[in-house]
Amino acid sequence: MFYHARRMSDRLASFDEILSSHDLAPLRRAAVTTLQVNVGKRCNQACHHCHVDAGPKRSEMMTATTAERVLEVLDASPKVDTVDVTGGAPELNPSFRRLVEGARRAGRRVIDRCNLTVLHEPGMESLPEFFVEHGVELTCSLPCYSMKNVDQQRGKGVFDKSIESLRKLNGLGYGRSGSALTLNLVYNPVGAFLPGPQAALEQDYKRELGGAFGIEFHRLFTITNMPIKRFAADLERSGKQREYMSLLVNHFNPATVAGLMCRSLVSVGWEGTLYDCDFNQMLEIPLSAGLPRTIFELDATGVIDDAPIATAAHCFGCTAGAGSSCGGETVKAS
Repeated sequence: MFYHARRMSDRLASFDEILSSHDLAPLRRAAVTTLQVNVGKRCNQACHHCHVDAGPKRSEMMTATTAERVLEVLDASPKVDTVDVTGGAPELNPSFRRLVEGARRAGRRVIDRCNLTVLHEPGMESLPEFFVEHGVELTCSLPCYSMKNVDQQRGKGVFDKSIESLRKLNGLGYGRSGSALTLNLVYNPVGAFLPGPQAALEQDYKRELGGAFGIEFHRLFTITNMPIKRFAADLERSGKQREYMSLLVNHFNPATVAGLMCRSLVSVGWEGTLYDCDFNQMLEIPLSAGLPRTIFELDATGVIDDAPIATAAHCFGCTAGAGSSCGGETVKAS
């Protein structure tokens, strides 16, 4: 069921108003089971949809001191079973491998959000073998299975480099049927529209990538483009900002709220500041008043369990249609 939220005054309802209308307010976190760590904004790509506004010229990078503090908090937080490392291109941070090694030594699942082409950067040649050695779960962005669409969104030559990286990872066992080396792909729409049904798109990807290139992977995650940072600027330039927000608001699905990723994770910014999610981090919307502000003030993640979650208009991106999270859809598409 979708909630059509346009009022007679032509004002779009706020996120909290719509939550209240479904008796879902206030939005609160449950138990934190995931630390999502953004280690910086430096990236070898500058994608049109990037909500981080990352790129080769960005210099913001998590320091070794902050990365070590993340590991200390992890040791003090037995309920946290997953460390989700993101960026930018997280692998470009000098502390990336130390962070991965420490989290794996502590027995935690580690997800690396990889753009695939970073494997072609100088000094990154040994990354695939490092991933295998430490059992890192790879969630790799590939916005389409066609060269035209990928290069349009990510830059000329990105598709070919991505395919080469996927073949390399497949050769090491990643993505193979029955393999414990998990390789998932991520789809983002190339325009101002919602993703199609995840299961159908996964079948399309497997058919096209398998047939043309012999590539295998485990799952496809569909993620809605968030109307913030670089994508928001593109919407404004094209005059589609209000149209896109209306699309998100008018496709609000209350069934998505239970599975929102902010309910089970806390986001750690490159400088150590804490946020409810990576999107709030990019908009610099802090945790609610009275909660720790930085990883250096946080002794264990349990102190922010059951805490209220800061919301804003971009939250409609995670609750439209079948929902959107770092793990793809949050409910089955209707």
